[in-house]
Amino acid sequence: MIVLGVILLVIGFVTGISILWTIGIVLALIGLVLWVMGAVGHEVAGRRHYW
Repeated sequence: MIVLGVILLVIGFVTGISILWTIGIVLALIGLVLWVMGAVGHEVAGRRHYW
C-alpha cells in the first residue's frame, strides 16, 4: 500500500492531477500506520485461529 501510494504521488505530481496526489497521500499514510502497528506487535485485522 505504501508503494502504491508513492507511485500515485509521483504520477499525480508529474501529470498535475490532484486526485491522484490526494489518493496517494491517503494510501501512503494508511500503509505507514498499518506497518507501524504491525511492527510494534499489534494484530491488524488478524485472527488467532484459522476458523
